[in-house]
Amino acid sequence: MSSVKMLLSLLPLLLSSSLVAASAEPRDSCAYTCGDTCYWSSDVSAAQAKGYGLYEDGETVHDYPHVYHDYEGFDFSVSGTYYEYPIMDDFDVYTGGSPGADRVIFNENDELAGLITHTGASSEDGFVQCSS
Repeated sequence: MSSVKMLLSLLPLLLSSSLVAASAEPRDSCAYTCGDTCYWSSDVSAAQAKGYGLYEDGETVHDYPHVYHDYEGFDFSVSGTYYEYPIMDDFDVYTGGSPGADRVIFNENDELAGLITHTGASSEDGFVQCSS
């Protein structure tokens, strides 16, 4: 059997495997949307876990996590002191470099407060809440 025919015979299996993996958590079921970026709950959890782990260890990566002062006065569902850590629009966990526009906010008890973004803010240093 030629390699092309073999590949074509495997195509239905490959497609069905891809559909099963994609159906586990489809991209259209956003936990949060920041600007045009849809974050799954697993994206949020991974960023929060990294940020909180660094906080617990007293460490930072390029000054993250750090205290978020909530100058905007957002209505978070948990009380603070709040900390911010980047959540990346390429869905990788932040390990340094440019932090992008989006942040996961958590408190000292590792409770998720929400996500915020610089995208759409009225000032360069300002934030708006991401929709959930």
